[in-house]
Amino acid sequence: MKPCYWSIEKIPGLSATDQKLLNQHGIKTTFDLLKRSQTTQSKQLLASQLKLSLMQLSKWVALADLGRIPSVNYQYCGLLLHSGIISVVQLAQTPLARLHPTIKRLHVATMQRKDLVPTVGQVRKWIEEAKLLSMN
Repeated sequence: MKPCYWSIEKIPGLSATDQKLLNQHGIKTTFDLLKRSQTTQSKQLLASQLKLSLMQLSKWVALADLGRIPSVNYQYCGLLLHSGIISVVQLAQTPLARLHPTIKRLHVATMQRKDLVPTVGQVRKWIEEAKLLSMN
C-alpha cells in the first residue's frame, strides 16, 4: 500500500503563520515534515530551527504520520490523535473494540452529531491499512 502525503496547509490546526514558517524551512508537504523529523534528535533540531516547542512539532508530526493512512488522510488524523492514537504503529496495535467507542464518544461530544461518526467498518479499515503501512 502506498502512503498518502499532502500539503502541510491541510494539517489540522496549523495556522497561516506556522505554514509560512514551515515553508521557509523547505517543508511544503507532510512527507517533507516526516523526513525531517525521523529521529528524536532530528525532531529536536527541527524544533530548535523553527523556534517551536518540541511538543508542538511532535503534534504536527503525529498528524502527518496518521494522515499517511489513505483512508484516514487529513480528514480523520486529528480525530485519531485526540482519541489517544499518536502513530501508525500504535493504531495498528489498537483493538477495534476499544478504539471505535472512544472515537464515537469524542466525535459526538465535539461535533454534537451522531450521524457523522466514522463507522466500525471505517475504523476497521484504518487499523488494517495501519498494519500494512507499519510493515513497510
